[in-house]
Amino acid sequence: MTEPVTPVLREMRWWDIDPVLALERDLFPDDAWSRGMFWSELAHARGPGATRRYVVAEDRDRIAGYAGLASAGDIADVQTIAVARDYWGTGLGGRLLTELLRAATAFECTEVMLECRVDNVRAQKLYERFGFEAIGFRRGYYQPGNVDALVMRLTDPATSVQGTEIQHG
Repeated sequence: MTEPVTPVLREMRWWDIDPVLALERDLFPDDAWSRGMFWSELAHARGPGATRRYVVAEDRDRIAGYAGLASAGDIADVQTIAVARDYWGTGLGGRLLTELLRAATAFECTEVMLECRVDNVRAQKLYERFGFEAIGFRRGYYQPGNVDALVMRLTDPATSVQGTEIQHG
């Protein structure tokens, strides 16, 4: 049996970029984000005009996971969710996704979109548990590996978050 998850979720800050990059490169070696991509996202995550929400899951002095969301009008996009391998199966991915859906609700988004590698069945199952539905594909989306993306959509993230609090809470 897996031990309960203890990481604390908090806002991602610039000093988290190096440990997040290390985890990013471990989990997504072929299509890892760059330092500049994270800096760019965090530049839009604070202040009155913020359109991003990025969080890390910190367990003692270690980043065990991270996630990010971008909003534009009434649509939000899950930009990334990652969980360290030794935390797989602990519920941490669900906690991170719940935080992103709360952010989408706070941004007054009525729809949340995401792309997921077609070969990442673990992530697809997580998204389906939260009510996301597959709506299409993006051919060759993940480069340089030329891996297709499954496009998924969730309508009314506020309802989904309420349901997850009951199920997982």
